[in-house]
Amino acid sequence: MSNSEKNRASKLAIGVIAAAVLFGCTAKEPDERDSGERELLLYCGAGIRPPVDELAEVFGREHNVRIVVDYAGSEVLLSKIKLTRRGDLYMPGDKHYVDQAAQENMILSQRPVCYFVPTILVQKGNPKEIHDLEDLLREGLKVGIGDAKTCAIGRKTKQIFAKNGIAAEQIERNAVFQSLTVNELGMQIQAKSLDAVIVWDAIARYYSDHGQEVVIPVGKNVISTVNLGVLAFTKNRPLADKFMEFATSEPGRALFKKHLYRVDHPE
Repeated sequence: MSNSEKNRASKLAIGVIAAAVLFGCTAKEPDERDSGERELLLYCGAGIRPPVDELAEVFGREHNVRIVVDYAGSEVLLSKIKLTRRGDLYMPGDKHYVDQAAQENMILSQRPVCYFVPTILVQKGNPKEIHDLEDLLREGLKVGIGDAKTCAIGRKTKQIFAKNGIAAEQIERNAVFQSLTVNELGMQIQAKSLDAVIVWDAIARYYSDHGQEVVIPVGKNVISTVNLGVLAFTKNRPLADKFMEFATSEPGRALFKKHLYRVDHPE
């Protein structure tokens, strides 16, 4: 073989090797990309944690996907979504926040998942004899409410007081604690730090070993609809849609019922 033929053969071999390397790198990219997309980020209201923890576990196992859940107050999560412009799903404690996100073109679709009914949670045995909203205004009581600027229960509590003609300054005299999440309010009853708090009915049942529920009549109450929305920033819409379908399917509803969350609108 002449030197020129050897050079041509050498260049051809180098070209084949380079092509193989290039092809190999290109072939791996879809797998690496697919692997990266097998993760969904769900922003979720703290009060929905018990069923959502299990929902994420079951869905993740069935679809070989990791569900990363960020639990916090509904308004806090909305601010985070606006700031980061990332994530796949958003399920706050009230559809009001999903609607707000939709108005800013951050929601592709949404569906109702469950319903929250605000209720009064008092110490076990109801030693302070609290029977209605007006009793929360009695002098000397230590009351806890959610911060209306950070969490859904706070916003709904504010609406309930307004609906019943209770001025903010009236309740503020006894409101010695304002929380960023509804869970913190239940913990205050568990710790025996407060006489009464206003929480979701599902949270009240979660703390039934430490407190008891004082029902707010339907006519005086403001019900919350919990919607799950698919975010416009999702990098895997089919998978995000599947999660929403699962959350609203009969198996998904069964998980919410298991944790004593309402899946049918209260009459």
